Amino acid sequence: PPSSTPSSCDPALRPIIRRRARSLPTSPERKKRAAVQCQEPGCQSRMNRVRFADALGLELTEVKVFQTGEDPTIPLHVLSRLSINSDLWYSSLNLEFTMQCLVPDFQQPADCPDFSSRLQEQRVCLERVTSSDLGLSGTIQVLNVAFEKQVSVRYTFNEWESLHEVCAHWHQSLPEKNRQDQVDVFTFFLPVPPFLLQLSTLVQFAARYQVNGQEYWDNNRGKNYTLTCRTHPLKLPRECEESWIHFI
Repeated sequence: PPSSTPSSCDPALRPIIRRRARSLPTSPERKKRAAVQCQEPGCQSRMNRVRFADALGLELTEVKVFQTGEDPTIPLHVLSRLSINSDLWYSSLNLEFTMQCLVPDFQQPADCPDFSSRLQEQRVCLERVTSSDLGLSGTIQVLNVAFEKQVSVRYTFNEWESLHEVCAHWHQSLPEKNRQDQVDVFTFFLPVPPFLLQLSTLVQFAARYQVNGQEYWDNNRGKNYTLTCRTHPLKLPRECEESWIHFI
């Protein structure tokens, strides 16, 4: 073939000529020209305009001509993170996340209709208890029989073969209601070691109230308060599903 025929199928590239545009007229001159143009019959001036850097007399930062095979590339670490999080997002539709926690085997006493009568009868009554990663937290109500009083919680992990006891701390006093005695509220915390959180593990406890040389108990009508370690399902948070955008 003739030597003048290009050896590649790519179109010939024309050189880009940088040319500094003539600076725009000053503001008074532009206003004057606009006023003159608008006075002509049928003239319609438009305020919206598009300006480019070279039209303002500024140099273009860089001119880049891309050829075949020179497409912009994405860093490898970004691609890998996008791939991992994309797989996690799709697989989360079929994965089930679970955790082990202590669940009460009884209704919260404060939610029972006979709570007030039990408190008057026993002088002490568990109000409610909640479970967390560190242990059990709860509140106890006692009748304010005397100023000096001591409230504690006795508990066990092995069906009372061994036991532990922690002191409860005064939290607040409730005003008298329906001509009943004033009530004090105590809070307590039972630490539960993580290695004990195995399926079917039991935690049992009872509340103890000492006042005026007397001792009163709330042991859930002789059955004790029992919590069992069970599996609790967890839902994948919404922010985790869209976490891939944070890697860009």
